[in-house]
Amino acid sequence: MSFQKTLFVLFICIEFVNIGCRDKNQLPYGNNPAAGKYYNIRGIKLYTEVYGKGKPLLLIHGNGGSMNAFAANIPYFAQKYKVIAVDSRAHGKSRDNRDSLSFEMMADDFAALLDTMHIDSAYVIGWSDGGINALELAMRHPDKVIKLASTGANLWPDSTGIIPSYWKQEQQDYNAKKNTIFKTAKEKNDWKVFLLDWFQPNIKLSELKTIKCPALIIGGDHDLIPTQHTVLISQNIPKAHLWIVPNSGHGTLIEHSDEFNKKVNDFFEQPFK
Repeated sequence: MSFQKTLFVLFICIEFVNIGCRDKNQLPYGNNPAAGKYYNIRGIKLYTEVYGKGKPLLLIHGNGGSMNAFAANIPYFAQKYKVIAVDSRAHGKSRDNRDSLSFEMMADDFAALLDTMHIDSAYVIGWSDGGINALELAMRHPDKVIKLASTGANLWPDSTGIIPSYWKQEQQDYNAKKNTIFKTAKEKNDWKVFLLDWFQPNIKLSELKTIKCPALIIGGDHDLIPTQHTVLISQNIPKAHLWIVPNSGHGTLIEHSDEFNKKVNDFFEQPFK
């Protein structure tokens, strides 16, 4: 959410990738020409990779990341789902030169992507900003989501939606750079991505109540999102289950990948109670 958080998330992903690359069978998720394809979506080219067959499962990564964040999850889910990994607008290989960025815009991208791929509806897993996108997708395009799993999401950008130490770091980053004139395309994009989390999301609890599909709301017990905030999200979604992962930080799907994969799959497969 801040530059510091983005670096933290990227560090987790890079460490996993470094471990995975020691396995010669590890696919280069996010850079696999055999599985990759661009789709013209709402004025940009959205990059995707598809693995496996079965019911469609959309994976949405976090701020500053890419689909490679799901390197520990794709092989598991590709055994029984048609896994659609996507680089979000202004992330990874999905370029976006526009000045603005919003979660609503991104959710509309994912709905349009499913339409373009001739997919009526999908299961959805979102992490961090991707978790926010999963909620937005379910609110804005309810018919597109069968069930969702959202981990590390927040509803608003203050010290109740993010742990205070990270919110203060965000504030310092914003104040230090808000008057900077960014020159390169990368600098402009990085600042746009940062501002996404500084000013957003702004989701009302009443809006969560419109989510029709079953939702598994996840957080680590040492997450960047306060546990009470994650509990609040689950309490305001009509068909929600809550899972606070013990001994976990923000990267629940990476730090506890085996348990995460099984728990989410069970939630998707079993009738909601």
